[in-house]
Amino acid sequence: MNINSKVMTLHQEGVPFLTYNRLSSIDFIRHAFSTRLGGVSQGEFTSMNLSFGRGDSDENVIENYHRICEAAGFEYDSLTASAQVHETVVRRVSKENRGVGIYKPKDMLSVDALITSDPEVTLVTYYADCTPVFFVDTVNKAIGLAHAGWRGTVGEISAKVVESMRDEFGTNPADLVCAIGPVIGKCCYEVSRDCAEHFISLFGADSPVISKGAKPDKYMIDLALANKLILLRSGVSEDNIVISDLCTQCNCDLLWSHRATGGKRGTMSAFMSLK
Repeated sequence: MNINSKVMTLHQEGVPFLTYNRLSSIDFIRHAFSTRLGGVSQGEFTSMNLSFGRGDSDENVIENYHRICEAAGFEYDSLTASAQVHETVVRRVSKENRGVGIYKPKDMLSVDALITSDPEVTLVTYYADCTPVFFVDTVNKAIGLAHAGWRGTVGEISAKVVESMRDEFGTNPADLVCAIGPVIGKCCYEVSRDCAEHFISLFGADSPVISKGAKPDKYMIDLALANKLILLRSGVSEDNIVISDLCTQCNCDLLWSHRATGGKRGTMSAFMSLK
């Protein structure tokens, strides 16, 4: 399978996964974004489903994790997952948290972003249209992953990750390299006026984040651009922000999209660790 991307690479040696070309140039991290391909799940989860909470068997999900870890170069035992509820809680994790949400029970009810400076832990967050945001402190060698749905985006979770990394690791926002997506694009993300009002309040009615939809009282929202603007406000350099050019709904043969499947779907994961 070929993808039409100028910023991401699809690796197909075994289980397919995506990487950011910019992040791949940073030699002290490993990262990956899974696809919907290459797993053992069946039915509506076919085939690379990485969520334990959607009705797939735990045995299938565990096998899928083993497969994607082997393909992308992560240690299964090092995985530590978020507990996403579309809020803005940022959690610092370390080797003591290995296995949480994967082969150990979740120990927090609300975690939509993870940060670490510990090379013995791999961060894992979940997606199927919402926005993944990768954070790499190139000076202090610390990393973060955030899940930004529309609620997390207007709650400025990306800014909260920058603030948390500054507080925990001494991160200067100017030293961060950030990557956004894959996410449902403005081409496909239609919302009601009630939802759009949150973005209008944050960015202004004339912002390119928001445009009128084809239907009355419908709007099109650019989640990726919204998170980029929040990062810029937080002091991240524009030259250090990369946005995926893959819309999850437009590429639903490769990527899980909640909207494209009507909610009958598996879940993708973002992974990142320090070497």
